[in-house]
Amino acid sequence: MHPTPDTDAEDLYEPTERPPLHYAEQALLGAVLLQPALLPAVEDLSPSFFDSPVHGAVFAAMREVPTPEEMTSSTGLTWLTAVLAKARPQAPGLTPSYMHTLISACPQPQHVAAYAAVIHAEHARHTIGLYAEQLAQAATDTAVPDRPRHALSAADTLARHLDRLAERFPSHARPLPRTPLPPTPRPAEGDEDREGEQWLLACSVSRPERVREMRWLTADDFLDPLHAGLWQAVTALAHRGDPVDPVTMLWEAQQRGLLATGIAPAAVIALLSEPVGSADYWGERLLERNLLARALLAARQITAYASDPANTVHQLVTGSRRALADLHTVRSRWQNATRPLPASLPSAESTSPRAGPRGPLTTQRAPVPPPARQPTAGRVP
Repeated sequence: MHPTPDTDAEDLYEPTERPPLHYAEQALLGAVLLQPALLPAVEDLSPSFFDSPVHGAVFAAMREVPTPEEMTSSTGLTWLTAVLAKARPQAPGLTPSYMHTLISACPQPQHVAAYAAVIHAEHARHTIGLYAEQLAQAATDTAVPDRPRHALSAADTLARHLDRLAERFPSHARPLPRTPLPPTPRPAEGDEDREGEQWLLACSVSRPERVREMRWLTADDFLDPLHAGLWQAVTALAHRGDPVDPVTMLWEAQQRGLLATGIAPAAVIALLSEPVGSADYWGERLLERNLLARALLAARQITAYASDPANTVHQLVTGSRRALADLHTVRSRWQNATRPLPASLPSAESTSPRAGPRGPLTTQRAPVPPPARQPTAGRVP
């Protein structure tokens, strides 16, 4: 249906369910149409801040059309007509009827600053959601060569945006959002993940001196609870200076109640007796997996906050910063793991130097890859 001069323009531009932002946009535009002298009071707004493209086009036209110096019925009509003509190329269906609808939608023109504050707040909510979406995409984009760096860069961009919003929007007595958070997603445990954890444990048993230097890896980085328990066992033996081999590990596992999970002692011996690659290589892979999982979880939590209209901008900023803090905790451990070794202390596991200088985001060390044909004996299914 094409609009005609008699068409009710309000039906064309207003959704069936009208959020508070819609009324705020109408009221602000109506205030400036009534009193063009109010335009400087909202000069920090941008047409892109408006949820309605039609409203954004009208506001852009207002900023480009010269305002009348004196408000009379004649100059007011001239102003309205000029704004309508300027906005129509971007909003072809815009009618004089809807321009008058905007004017009638403004309760008090002197409250224009309050209407602008609503638009600013909703735009901030929208941009936080967009940055959170970019973080989620960065954490899951398998086509990116260096996914951890890509994800952390997206997290830094989001954090800087939150800092800017914190300066603009004041704090209040209820800083934390009350939005129910989505459940923590558990990464799917594939054969490759299970094998990587098994090989890490076997390498740690064969060279326990490396375990004392891998403080950046924790049991929380493991997907399999049994593997997490065995990692705690080998780190305990190594830090105590006790002998470490598959048999002593089996005894430690029994003391920790790990055999109560149903695994046979022979299976534990087999699991720990076949090292492949290096402990550092497999440990960094586990930590990288955890880093990306935390980035995705932070993105989902922030998205949940931004999707809840009951949250103020200050609550959004506070909740989002908390979500990123959990990610930065893992980030600190990941940076310690991938820190380049000093030139005087070459890596025992790799003859290749670690790439790149240490910085806010470091590249991974040159790993010792597993052999092309991986052994199958001794794995725990």
